[in-house]
Amino acid sequence: MKKLTSLALCSLLASATLAATTVYAAPVSEVVQSDIRSASNKARDEFRNPQQTLNFFGIEDTMTVVEIWPGGGWYSEILAPMLADKGVFYAAHFPSGTDVEYFNKNLPKYQAKLANSKGMEKTKLTGFHPKYTTELAPAGSADAVLTFRNLHNFYMNGDDALKTTLAAAFTALKPGGIFGVVDHRLPENLDAEQYRPSGYVKQSIVISMAKAAGFELVAESAVNANPLDNAQHEKGVWTLAPTFALGDKDRAKYATLGESDRMTLKFIKPNKM
Repeated sequence: MKKLTSLALCSLLASATLAATTVYAAPVSEVVQSDIRSASNKARDEFRNPQQTLNFFGIEDTMTVVEIWPGGGWYSEILAPMLADKGVFYAAHFPSGTDVEYFNKNLPKYQAKLANSKGMEKTKLTGFHPKYTTELAPAGSADAVLTFRNLHNFYMNGDDALKTTLAAAFTALKPGGIFGVVDHRLPENLDAEQYRPSGYVKQSIVISMAKAAGFELVAESAVNANPLDNAQHEKGVWTLAPTFALGDKDRAKYATLGESDRMTLKFIKPNKM
């Protein structure tokens, strides 16, 4: 009896050790709070609300998820470990082999992050740009395509660039798949063309163009809203934290204001076309 109890105890201890060291397949809340993420990225949770945002989009650890232009990997630090065991994570980063200096500088940094960060090594890296390559992931493979503060980049380069991006997301998704959008919101009473270079875009424009691409809007959330932001800043959205494009000028004021007012929209690709 004592031997059986001892074996059972050893088994429990082994299970506890495994649970303590496993970094994959955790729910959103566990990954958000884990030491997988850098302290500097965690510090922005107050403004980016990753747990609430991903829960709103309905992201689960068994899904195939695409992130468009993940930048330095802020959301990738959450999505990659969460999906590594049961799901698939595609990072549709900048394309390689272009003459764009910004791409050539930042893509290797992201590649190094994937190679050297716990829980991110299973990421499937693809390249995306409306001008160069438009496949985010294999057609019809994704349960969700997510874009965090990126659609404005395409919008700034003209409606066609944004249309191409929306079409690419639609193509990558399975029928019934989720298209999740977070972006800087321009007040509806301001002139869209005047503020196109500002990094802000009207929510009505995003919704209208997404619908034209075939998506259905199913929900919107105020989780990333900031009513203190009127979007009228000297250097656009980059005037605000974390960029502070004006340097020390009015820095205290902008630090108090916080980050941008953001729309959070959930679309789906209809099951029947």
